[in-house]
Amino acid sequence: MRGRHTQSLHSPESAVPTHYEERLQRDLNWIQDLVAIIGQAVTKAIDDAVVAVLNVDKDLAALTVIGDYTINRQTRELDRLCHAFVARHLPSAGHLRYVSAVLRLNIALERIGDYAATISRTAAQLSTMPPSVVSRDIEMMSEQARRMLSEALRSFQQRDSNLATATLSAAAQFARYFDKVFADLVREGETHSRPIEDMFSFMATFNRLERVIHQAKNICEETIFVATGKTKGEKTFSILFVDGHNSGPSQLAEHFTRKAFPQSGRYRSAGWQVAEDIDPAYQRFAQTVGIDLAKAWPAPFASIQPQLDEYHLIIGLDPQSRGKVGKLPFHTTMLVWDIDHAQGPEGVYRQLTPRIRELMERLRGEQAS
Repeated sequence: MRGRHTQSLHSPESAVPTHYEERLQRDLNWIQDLVAIIGQAVTKAIDDAVVAVLNVDKDLAALTVIGDYTINRQTRELDRLCHAFVARHLPSAGHLRYVSAVLRLNIALERIGDYAATISRTAAQLSTMPPSVVSRDIEMMSEQARRMLSEALRSFQQRDSNLATATLSAAAQFARYFDKVFADLVREGETHSRPIEDMFSFMATFNRLERVIHQAKNICEETIFVATGKTKGEKTFSILFVDGHNSGPSQLAEHFTRKAFPQSGRYRSAGWQVAEDIDPAYQRFAQTVGIDLAKAWPAPFASIQPQLDEYHLIIGLDPQSRGKVGKLPFHTTMLVWDIDHAQGPEGVYRQLTPRIRELMERLRGEQAS
């Protein structure tokens, strides 16, 4: 019996799907169909929530909040189906990769449903319709969020890594728009045309729409994982070191970080009253620790300031740093380190290097490189 069964697996008749294969495919289809159903539901929920805010439609807001309970039940059912699939079929690498991606995507979908509910709850608290500039920003952000979410979901359903990559690129380019939205909202708030509670509600709407775009990016990453097996790489960081003259400490910080952590990001330095050249004492010391400042040149902060939104972190090495840098882009974070410049190049180096190592390990983990 064993011999005859083994032979049948290699016969022409083996091209006909077995009962087990049919059951496996049917279970996969159920999972894929439910992903599509939940995807459509959360997309509609975001649309309805935005309409509720723009029109102060409190009935639609209430229905959207109630609808989130249905989405939650559907995501729990999807979770159950995925775990049942693994237990029943002990899937091979390809199917297991897909199901594990669905489990992570399911979390993203549930959160998007929560964002829609939050936006709807803010709509229920509004006392008046948004100002025209805020309405335009909400419409623009919701249009972008909806498009990116739809494209991300389509890429996942079709296992289209090219579409996922294109959507990721579009999302990255749109990131700067949130700074404009925030500035518009602040300016409107300064006119006192609306109650402060309404302005906070509009801010909450913008924030949740931005989070939808972030979740769309996560879905694209799962598409790439399913289609190619490639996992999301570690995030890299753009870091700017600033001080007064950019002729010593900030140059040392930039070049040490580039040497010690070349794979973890890109690094620059600048100063607001730049010297004509690198301090010779710093040049000489840098050579003793394997850093070459011979080709370095002080850079004026003013030339970099218009592109500050390209930097994740700005590290100030001077007590005046915050005042000199001024207003930060929304997604840029600034730290100021108390560095005693009077200790000279070696003393500055001893102060900088442990802080830089600690920072990079926080950003990238113990394997930062």
